[in-house]
Amino acid sequence: MFRWYVINTYSGHENKVKKNLEHRVETMSQARRVRQVVVPTEEVQEVKDGKKVTTDKRTMPGYVLVQMEMTDDAWGLVKNTPGVTGFVGSRNKPLPLSQSEVDNLLHVEAPVAAGAGAGGGGASAGASGEAAAKPKPRAQYEIGESVKVISGPLSDFSGEIAEINDDAAKLKVLVSIFGRETPVEVGYDQVKKV
Repeated sequence: MFRWYVINTYSGHENKVKKNLEHRVETMSQARRVRQVVVPTEEVQEVKDGKKVTTDKRTMPGYVLVQMEMTDDAWGLVKNTPGVTGFVGSRNKPLPLSQSEVDNLLHVEAPVAAGAGAGGGGASAGASGEAAAKPKPRAQYEIGESVKVISGPLSDFSGEIAEINDDAAKLKVLVSIFGRETPVEVGYDQVKKV
């Protein structure tokens, strides 16, 4: 029975471990035992040089998900992959994830129809579910940092960040207008660091 397991890796080497494991599965003819290897990520919108950029960020640094049938051969194949430090769970027998944990980690909506998730078939929806997730904006700024407004009615004004609202992708910047500090709300893409 195919179940999802979590493996520990060296932090920052998740994609390398995924590639190594997929290569080992192919060269050792274990595709019937190891079905899928996933590095959990989410799309995040960041503002770099005044432009919105969508990037993938790892949601679980140091961990990789593997959908596999737990046999001695498959366990050894995964455990001996370069960069893998072990399975999450007990020392002798790795613990599989529940379907709700997998859905949460892969950003899959819970099935609506009764029995839709039976047999572990919901795992293939993980890839399409990830792509359908709306990217979250993320500020590359800190409170107290000096920025310059580059678009809108207050372009060319400089000020200090007083508030960051990640949900709305907005900053509250204190700009000096007629010698008085005035709070102005601007989008992440309307400012650049000074």
